[in-house]
This record gives sequence, C-alpha cells and structure tokens, in this order.
Amino acid sequence: MSQRKFAIVTGASSGIGLELAKLAAEDGYDLLVAADTPFVDAGPALEDMGVEVQSIECDLSTEQGVRQLLDAAGNRPIDVLVANAGHGLGHAWLDQSVDEWRHVIDTNITGTLLLIQPVLKTMVQRGEGRVLITGSIAGHMAGSFQAVYNGSKAFVDSFAAAIGNELKDTNLTITCLKPGATETEFFHRAGLDDTKVGQAKKDDPADVAKAGWDAMKSGDHAVIYGMKNKMQVAAAGVMTDATTAEIHRKQAEPGSGDE
Repeated sequence: MSQRKFAIVTGASSGIGLELAKLAAEDGYDLLVAADTPFVDAGPALEDMGVEVQSIECDLSTEQGVRQLLDAAGNRPIDVLVANAGHGLGHAWLDQSVDEWRHVIDTNITGTLLLIQPVLKTMVQRGEGRVLITGSIAGHMAGSFQAVYNGSKAFVDSFAAAIGNELKDTNLTITCLKPGATETEFFHRAGLDDTKVGQAKKDDPADVAKAGWDAMKSGDHAVIYGMKNKMQVAAAGVMTDATTAEIHRKQAEPGSGDE
C-alpha cells in the first residue's frame, strides 16, 4: 500500500474541483476523485502527475452515492477531504420542479454533510486532518432567480464556520473556499447562459483553486478569492436582504444577458 498522503476531491471532473485535484497531486497526495459526470478531461489531466489516482462516478446527492465514495476509499486514512461537489439552478423558483430544487439541496447540503461527518469522525480519532469545503460568496446575498442555490450556500458557509469552531481545540482544520463567478460548467448546467452573470467575464478556476488550497494548508477558516468578490461580500453585509435580492435579480434574471 502506498505511504503517500491521501486526498478525496469531489466535483473533480472539471472546473475548480479538477484544479484542486491537480494541486493535491502536485503536493504528493494520492487521489480519490469523484463526480456525477464522466472524467473525460480530468482523467488524462491527472494521470501523469506521479501519484495514484482513482476516479468514481457517483451521485453525491444520495446516501448511496456517498457510501460508494467512502467504500472506494476503503480503510485508507484520509488526510484531506475537499468537499467541492455542488449544483446551481437558475430561473424563477415557481418554474422549477420539486425534483430540480431538491437535487440542489441534496447535493449542496445533505450529501455534503453525509460525506463530511464520517470523514471528520475518523480524522478526530487519528488526531489530524484537513477539510476544504466549497461555499460561495452567493451565500452572503439573497439570490433572486437562484434562490435555492444561494440559500444552500448560505448554509454551507455558516456550517463550515460553525464546525471549524467546534473543532478549534483539535489538530483538524475546516476551511471554506468562497468563490465568486468562475469560468466553469456551473452556469451552463444551472441554465444561466442567457443571464448577465452567465455571459460576464469570470475568474479562472485555477486561480480560485490555488487560493482555496493555500488557505487550507495555512489552516485559515475561510477565503474569498479576488478583491471584487471581497468588496461584494463587504457591501452585502451592510445591505438589507431585499436590496441584495434586487441586485442579484439584475444579474441572474432570465434574458438579462440580452439587454
């Protein structure tokens, strides 16, 4: 069995997750990468990095999918967990089916907690470990036409801070990465192609991932990538929810990208 460190990265088939997996490999971690889409680009990108890479396609919005991932890890100690899997969903909430918005909640919240809890328990028993959770600056503002997604990320941002505090007297660290709009498949999969935010210039996922990975290694509680995103969060902190909802509407309302 390999004596190298071991990391699990979810949502790793593209975007921020793939870039985080690359950073883990560069730091010498063997990898178990998971996603609910095929590893078409990720496989070749990770193959030649000198570490063992195992990939699994599973639905982390379900208890069965989470169990598949944990079973794939076997009894190997997990040094780093990157809980990055997440889904967005645009359009008006009344136009979304129950299955659609429940899938966002089940992926972003329920599945994330189902994965993190057993991993953290084993880390506590070992007395060491690091967890990086991908939240979002969206969690700091009311998300008109992305209401469930923003609400789910508000939960994740808050949860990460709370659990980090609960574990402050241990050698474990919990870091929350809070990206802004990033150039990934997220917006297309969320049905936001025709919106202002969907069509706007976005951050490079490699830069976002590097900020998150470095913050995790430093044991930081949270990191917001980019000055623009930091300013947005600071401004949202002094606005009412009604105001942030109206600002968000201008960015995410269907058809806003054609105005």
